[in-house]
Amino acid sequence: MNAAFSRRTLLKAGAAGTLLLGFHLPMARAAIGTFEPNAFIRIAGDGTVTLVMPQVEMGQGTYTSISQILAEELDADWSLVTVAHAPPSDKLYGNPFFGIQVTGNSNSIRAFWDPLRKAGATARALLVQAAAQQWKVDAASCRAAKGEVFHDASGRKLGYGALAAAAGTQTPPENPPLKAVKDFTLVGQPLKRLDTAGKVNGTVKYGIDALPPGVKFASVTLSPVQGGKVVKVDDSKAKAMPGVRQVVVLDDVVAVVGDHTWVAKQGLAALEIEWDDGPNAKISSADVWNDLRAASQNKGAVAKEEGDADKALGDGERLDAAYEMPFLAHATMEPMNCVVHVTADGCEVWIGTQVMSRVQAEVAKALNLPAEKVIVHQHLLGGGFGRRLEPDMAVISARIAQQVATPLKVTWSREEDIRHDVYRPVYRDVISASLKDGKINGWTYRVTGSAVLARWFPPAYQKDIDIDGVDSAADIPYGIPNLRVEFVRKEPGVVTTGFWRGVGPNNNVFAIESFIDELAHKAGKDPVDFRVAHLDKTPRLKAAVQLAAQKSGWGEKLPARTARGISAQVAFGSFISTVVEAEVDSSGEVQLRRIVSAVDTGIPVNPDTIIAQLQGGLIFGLTAALFGEITIKNGRVEQSNFHDYRMLRINEVPPIEVHLIPSEEHPGGTGETGATAGPPALGNALYAATGIRLRRLPIDRDILAGKKPA
Repeated sequence: MNAAFSRRTLLKAGAAGTLLLGFHLPMARAAIGTFEPNAFIRIAGDGTVTLVMPQVEMGQGTYTSISQILAEELDADWSLVTVAHAPPSDKLYGNPFFGIQVTGNSNSIRAFWDPLRKAGATARALLVQAAAQQWKVDAASCRAAKGEVFHDASGRKLGYGALAAAAGTQTPPENPPLKAVKDFTLVGQPLKRLDTAGKVNGTVKYGIDALPPGVKFASVTLSPVQGGKVVKVDDSKAKAMPGVRQVVVLDDVVAVVGDHTWVAKQGLAALEIEWDDGPNAKISSADVWNDLRAASQNKGAVAKEEGDADKALGDGERLDAAYEMPFLAHATMEPMNCVVHVTADGCEVWIGTQVMSRVQAEVAKALNLPAEKVIVHQHLLGGGFGRRLEPDMAVISARIAQQVATPLKVTWSREEDIRHDVYRPVYRDVISASLKDGKINGWTYRVTGSAVLARWFPPAYQKDIDIDGVDSAADIPYGIPNLRVEFVRKEPGVVTTGFWRGVGPNNNVFAIESFIDELAHKAGKDPVDFRVAHLDKTPRLKAAVQLAAQKSGWGEKLPARTARGISAQVAFGSFISTVVEAEVDSSGEVQLRRIVSAVDTGIPVNPDTIIAQLQGGLIFGLTAALFGEITIKNGRVEQSNFHDYRMLRINEVPPIEVHLIPSEEHPGGTGETGATAGPPALGNALYAATGIRLRRLPIDRDILAGKKPA
């Protein structure tokens, strides 16, 4: 990272002799010779190219792959490329899919592919024009490569740094020519990540590393039941502790401020707090599931309908099933944290967030300030998975910091983090299908659960349909002549639900791919052959299924109680098929032996990043399938840390192979596809190994051991 290029530097428009490009949105000129019409590319007089990142880096490699796209069309010298966080601005850095500044939905590359390429190509054209004007030659006779412009006829060349100021006097072309895929030199290469060195030597800053001068530290506890309030607090023991500076009591939050986090944590533990648990005090998981199951019996809003599904269900062999998915927490390695300094005339925030402009807006609202009075400093994220799509940590921190004179660093303990998450919703999916001549003839699918988008992005919730809730269901890849897909909204009330590395797809792909497997067995077909027979309309997925089967040794003999299961999906613009090989012992314990994925994700910007994302996603999703569940008792989340919210350990992770299918299609997303692919493939493997079909996650080892019925 280029530490000298801060968010404040960008807002002040940089230094003279700098070229700054991006979208065609004018910005004020700060000094003579500075060119700043837009937002992504900054070229200094020494030739250094700083690329301003519209998306955030939370471990997925986005900063590197976005830089590859920009540098490719810019023809930059990769060795001179550095990156900087973008400041909060929906206007300059709004995600093209949403119109707001957000990183999520596995769309950093697929959403910004076209605008970033145009931004890079425009910058290159302006540099070439500047050189041609200086040499008094036709720009068409010049070319750019590795940070220089060449005029081959005369043997002349100029570096980008020398041309930066002059490029600012040129008129941008409306439609600069983009490179052909065959001419790419950076895109498609497994370049080393730009953030690796700083992570190794400790120079990069995560949100939890932010320590402005004079900062004090706070540990926080929220009402253990959502909707509860503080009745009274006895803080005498805490205030008697050396290093404890202050106790802040709000209506639903209590914080202890100290000289360091440990004393703040000890002070918090010494408090005696009486809570009014409010209207959710008696609710438990059984109540949530009873309500959800009842709601799933109602007809839903129709998201897609083709043919006559009801008639087709009566024509052929019918199969009915219901699948259920539990609440899940994110448990990011970097727990929730934020630094806030509230002053008489404004506020500064230091945070790692997926929604920078929303953090700015919500903190401003909480403090009754104009948005421009809130300065947000972005940092790297130690994991997001959708959790940092919420501004709640910044808002809570701002409310506490409003009572404190110094900058305040608020950190949630792991217990507070897990018990006050924004959880992946519980879902129930009811499916019916009919088989005729060995193929699916009729299909009805009803998903019941939260409408996360109705809360998070209301414009996307129309006609009682959450488009994320039916993602990978309304656009099912299989050829089915008669189908209907419905959505029933049912909010749990006792907790807030949100995005969790896939949300709709990781629910729907599990249910659909488990049910497709059931249909294959009912039809007496091999699960691979059955899928392939229904994928004529989706040839890219068919190819992925066939490659995954080939690479995994599908059909080869395995030991007793060991089997392979397969899944296939189109999600986030990518086509992926996964085979999980698993063994089940007599006690129901599951050992993962091997995972093979084949993926067509379009043009692979950075193959290493794609493979790493899929590997990480598969581990994330399989962890949830094997262990993940958040339960409620008397309004309270029962899990608190990794002893009862279990993670796969390194010795439990099997070899994972990822095979990329060559493609020149528009890039797809990979951040969430692995998380959605693993669970159904595992479930199908367990059925093949034991003959027991599990329709609810996480897997029940007692059922696999035969200790209770499925």
